[in-house]
Amino acid sequence: MLKKDRYSRILAWFEENRPTPTTELHHDSPFHLLVAVILSAQCTDRRVNMVVPPLFERFPEPNDLAEASFEEVYPFVKSVSYPNSKTRHLIDMARKLVTDFNSEVPSDVDSLMSLPGVGRKTANVIASIVYDKPVIAVDTHVFRVSHRLGLSDGKTVDAVGKELEARIPEAQRAKAHHWLILHGRYTCVARKPKCEECGLQDWCREYERNNRII
Repeated sequence: MLKKDRYSRILAWFEENRPTPTTELHHDSPFHLLVAVILSAQCTDRRVNMVVPPLFERFPEPNDLAEASFEEVYPFVKSVSYPNSKTRHLIDMARKLVTDFNSEVPSDVDSLMSLPGVGRKTANVIASIVYDKPVIAVDTHVFRVSHRLGLSDGKTVDAVGKELEARIPEAQRAKAHHWLILHGRYTCVARKPKCEECGLQDWCREYERNNRII
């Protein structure tokens, strides 16, 4: 199957069967989403969603977090992965938002990446969800699913992201990130993909390879 046909059919399936995907991270503002995404690095959304309600209540705005000390913030995030570095990142991020961006979460990826604790994946998530920018964030789920489906053979996260963005229409990119991440989280899981439950069997390169009649 030609790659362009694979893309076309997979995207069409998602569009029909998962028309309104969204992030599972709980938030009620761009700032809170930014905090949640920073905390979610190498941590489950479920854990982050348990942590953020009291954190958001105590530090509802960038200025509140910018004025906080390490000792004040750490108890709220100590149960997530890498709590020491994430505590520092959150405080430094909030301070830069206040001083450089008038407490507003910027919309462009480069400005987002200037914030402490924000790499390209996090920046793309924020730009996509908050500002509907035509970018795709590639995490471990997106990377794995893209390879298994045959959407990309890129060796790096950046290479996969560039190919996905080159081949997925702009209007679908914001949703495509969620399609792929949720598919990887619940169906095309890392250790034992649930191929029997997957609606993408007909266009999945890995499924074809594993079930080829010799």
